Amino acid sequence: MSRPTILVVDDEEKMISFISSYLTNEGYGVLEASSGYEALEKLRSPQELGTIDLVLLDWMMPGLNGPDTCRKIRGFSQVPVIFLTARAEEVDKLIGLELGADDYITKPFSLREMEARIRVILRRIKPLQQSPSAAVAEPNRREADLIRRGSLTINLPNHSVSLHGQAVAFTPTEFKIVRTLAQSPGRVYSRLDLLEIALGEEYSGYERTIDTHIRNIRKKIESDFSDPEYIVTVHGVGYKFGEAP
Repeated sequence: MSRPTILVVDDEEKMISFISSYLTNEGYGVLEASSGYEALEKLRSPQELGTIDLVLLDWMMPGLNGPDTCRKIRGFSQVPVIFLTARAEEVDKLIGLELGADDYITKPFSLREMEARIRVILRRIKPLQQSPSAAVAEPNRREADLIRRGSLTINLPNHSVSLHGQAVAFTPTEFKIVRTLAQSPGRVYSRLDLLEIALGEEYSGYERTIDTHIRNIRKKIESDFSDPEYIVTVHGVGYKFGEAP
């Protein structure tokens, strides 16, 4: 299996070198960018297209800052993004999550902790590796790994979603929310439930970010945004997955 490639984006050369050396020693492939503009170029370049597995993105950069870079990334890619920042204010954390970031690490941080968070996110999005013999021995497991709700199909091992047979790009956080709701149609989940499932208990207190993720999910799968078929609001409580035909 090929090693994951991490794009490290920071305007401080020492920080890039510090992180890159550690990740390289841990067996990762590393690409570097010293600005938001350079990061976007690498993500879009034919040579690197689809080869970058995760972006470590500094919040404070001249020119194009981290939040604006993340916003532009989300315009064309669902690659996981972890913010690295010296800013610990609650509003900044909230903004980062609402922009579609998958995690948020405050400087100074432990390199071991950073790598552990990278590992957790990559584990969420990487397809489970299955040997050829296992594929032959368990042909029925493939169907069991699919959740079909109306025209929506969720492939659990591949962490992928399709609507009417067409692939729909979700961030890892969005996928976990959709998967959770679709696995138990009709069950109502509070915002806190979904937040802890999607991002972990450490993000308790940021429940309203779930509304942003739900809004983004609906834009991708609902034919009528004002009358959603799949992700239904239960006023005063939270959200549930509708009983789609």
